[in-house]
Amino acid sequence: MAAPKKGRRQSAPGKPGRALVFILIALVALTGGMFLSGHTTPRLGIDLAGGTSITLEARNEPGQKNAINPTNMNTAVDIINNRVNGLGVSEAEVQTQGDRNIIVNIPKGTNEKQAREQVGTTAQLYFRPVITQAPSGPAPEPSPSSSSGTDKEKDKATDKATDKATDKDGANSPSSSASPQGRAVSEALKADPTPNPSDKAKDDQAKDGKKKDEKPSPTPSTDPATAKLQEQFTKLDCTDKKARAAAGKGVKPSEPTVACGKSPDGKTWDKFILAPAEVNGKDVDEAQATIKQDTGAWVVNMDFTKGGSKKFAKTTSKLSTQQPPQNQFAIVMDGEVVSAPSVRTTLSANAEISGSFNQDSAKDLANILSYGALPLTFHEQSVTTVSPALGGEQLKAGLIAGAIGLALVVIYLVVYYRGLSLIAIASLLVSAALTYTIMTLLGPTIKFALNLPAVCGAIVAIGITADSFIVFFERVRDEVREGRTLRPAVERAWPRARRTILVSDFVSFLAAAVLFIVTVGKVQGFAFTLGLTTLLDVVVVFFFTKPLMTLMARRKFFADGHKWSGFDPKRLGIKPPIRRSRRTAGSSVGPVDPKEA
Repeated sequence: MAAPKKGRRQSAPGKPGRALVFILIALVALTGGMFLSGHTTPRLGIDLAGGTSITLEARNEPGQKNAINPTNMNTAVDIINNRVNGLGVSEAEVQTQGDRNIIVNIPKGTNEKQAREQVGTTAQLYFRPVITQAPSGPAPEPSPSSSSGTDKEKDKATDKATDKATDKDGANSPSSSASPQGRAVSEALKADPTPNPSDKAKDDQAKDGKKKDEKPSPTPSTDPATAKLQEQFTKLDCTDKKARAAAGKGVKPSEPTVACGKSPDGKTWDKFILAPAEVNGKDVDEAQATIKQDTGAWVVNMDFTKGGSKKFAKTTSKLSTQQPPQNQFAIVMDGEVVSAPSVRTTLSANAEISGSFNQDSAKDLANILSYGALPLTFHEQSVTTVSPALGGEQLKAGLIAGAIGLALVVIYLVVYYRGLSLIAIASLLVSAALTYTIMTLLGPTIKFALNLPAVCGAIVAIGITADSFIVFFERVRDEVREGRTLRPAVERAWPRARRTILVSDFVSFLAAAVLFIVTVGKVQGFAFTLGLTTLLDVVVVFFFTKPLMTLMARRKFFADGHKWSGFDPKRLGIKPPIRRSRRTAGSSVGPVDPKEA
């Protein structure tokens, strides 16, 4: 029996010093990270720090009727909320006002320019095959040195083929107005039409004639629509903001168009001729920015819906057989090309977009793909600045109420638990320090904003944390009432108190998690703070309160049951002293083995 007792004495108390050192290192690391990041105060929400309020007015697309309805408005609210809120705790508010307006409140400290770009864009998202791509600048006709090597080679190859065909025919030479690029546009636009029987018959007759004559005779395109598109492409200057906005304006998804997009280096502009849209933003189920393990580069992974997979497979199957740039598909949002990746093989349910991405650009593209397809077009009606005066007054009143509540808790602990209250107060201070540093660090990392409901969640957490101390203290006092000395009483009480604390905190955390999932806006801030402080309560109790209690139980002040220790025998209703003789310990006390409830 001696060996089990020895092992039990060594394992039950453990090494409380290590746990206290661990919590101290965590506090120092978090505090250091806070100062190194340059953020020493939590990021405040719009009600406490002020910010910007944007009013968006819904408008019908050309040809649409009755598109502005509650269903589409609620869908737009959800998409805009996902764009500006990220994890849902940056405290940007998105809500409807009336039948056709959406109000977006963005707190101070958020990247206002980026948020306005994401909010203000109607984000009609389409995937269009690329027909032609070229650098864009102020000059309407790029100099020979500015064209890429690929374009030169293609032009030379096309000219040679044309010359050869002309030599064979002795006729049918292209006119000066028809460039090789124009013929490429014409052919690409005709690459995937829906054939009708008469057209097919004509094509068969043409093929039969060619077989008989064995003389190819290419003719330049005389299609007025193609010529107009080519003219727009030639004149397009993507460095001009107005020209970029006008490019492709009013063009239906089923029609070809011209568009602008940033070049891969992000410093210059490219211009495009794009085929009709074959996939739209609603066909994208989800998109995520991730790091590729083998290369360490940022990529964007897309997952398509069932219907979108079929469309995308058909498109990529066709593009994978083409030569650059006609093997690319352009991701177009509101007429601007946000990315134009090339296709090397047929893709269907999912795809990976790689390139010269950094973390921000990859996440921005994933955000556009995930939340890009708004059901309505929105116009930015007004932008106003919100003052934090009212929220500041409410915060002051809330902090006063919190301070009064905390003072009442401390008074209760001192009066009822006396010396034990020092352990409780020290634990509350550690919990407060952890909460403050973590909230401060979450501001720049996940855009967490502290609003009034979040402050309420932190105040409610004081009661949850104090409740954990009380459960543990009462378990220890119960063991002392049963006739045990303080050190064994602490170790016997801990397993039972630990289970009660974990169950209680689990219920609180589950309630906070459900509230966070089913709510939006400021209520999510309350739920997030409540869940965070509940987790910190478990950390503090396990790594600070219990080890500190173990160390204090070795002190004569507590072990002898001093009247101010919280273990005064008279207050506990037992005969003094707490410390028993060996004879009493061996004869009058029941089993020593700790029992776990």
